[in-house]
Amino acid sequence: MHSFSRNLRQRAAVTLTGLVLFAFASLVFSGMTGSVSIPLSDIPAAVSELLHGQSQTLASTLLDLRLSRALTAFVTGAALSLAGVMMQALLRNPLADPYVLGISAGASVGALAALLFGCAIWMVDASAFGGAVAVSMMLYLLARRDLRGGAAAEGGTALLLLTGVILSSACMAMVTLMLSIAPESRLRSMVFWMIGDLAGAPMRALPWIVLAGGLVFALRSARSMNVMALHAEAAATLGIRVGALRKGLFFASGLLTASAVTSAGSVGFVGLIVPHACRFAVGADHRVLIPAAALAGGTFLLLADTLARTIIAPQQLPVGVLTALIGAPVFLYQLHRLRK
Repeated sequence: MHSFSRNLRQRAAVTLTGLVLFAFASLVFSGMTGSVSIPLSDIPAAVSELLHGQSQTLASTLLDLRLSRALTAFVTGAALSLAGVMMQALLRNPLADPYVLGISAGASVGALAALLFGCAIWMVDASAFGGAVAVSMMLYLLARRDLRGGAAAEGGTALLLLTGVILSSACMAMVTLMLSIAPESRLRSMVFWMIGDLAGAPMRALPWIVLAGGLVFALRSARSMNVMALHAEAAATLGIRVGALRKGLFFASGLLTASAVTSAGSVGFVGLIVPHACRFAVGADHRVLIPAAALAGGTFLLLADTLARTIIAPQQLPVGVLTALIGAPVFLYQLHRLRK
């Protein structure tokens, strides 16, 4: 028994180390790749210039711009993937995603309203975050019975899901209204935000703080999430504070989704396919699944964004288009394996 658990720990350590190395290699590749490539031999000198605050060469200037966008892509993908793991644990459904409760729809209403009125970029970000938080609070107030422990926890999440679907539909109706009355000069930016785009996304500390907080909470709750996934009906009798755990998962996944959507718009499929793929690769133990999904989600969106800005360079595609084109067949393949 001890050797079996030791083998599992070794396998988890090897997997996570491989994901960290692959994420670092992807970050270097993203910095090198673009309409103007940077030779690998120039990367050390460019990094040295950036560390000393002396961006004098073309290589260091390009690397500075690309790394800022790459790091934003990584933290966005990691947040979406971690939110997907939490949402799947909360709803006890491996096919749930961060957008299922309509939180991203609330962010869309806030962001598009700010874009419609020609507000500054920081106001667009603040409006998106505020819209996501507002929908989260409204959802909690309307469906808090499903987030309690005891019988409500055992009875499923029908009220929570139904309320989320209704709120999402109402928000999308408001989005459609704003798109229909938007002037031509602002329509393109509004559509790109809806699809999901990292062009011009600034590097900020808040998404990293939210991601770090979400990781700490998720890892501390990993054992309880395992128990709730396997023995939902008896979780309370096994010492799990089901109500507190469900509320924590709800609010943590909501903040992660709000942070990600604020940074990059409504990027789809990351929070759906990455946790599911990691569950196939590393198993359902949340102690391993949580860090693996965060690393894999960040790397996936980083590589997708690199492809989006290079595939038809110097023009750039919205990264949400590529995640959907990649995610749809991958998801169908995962469904096929799940059925078998």
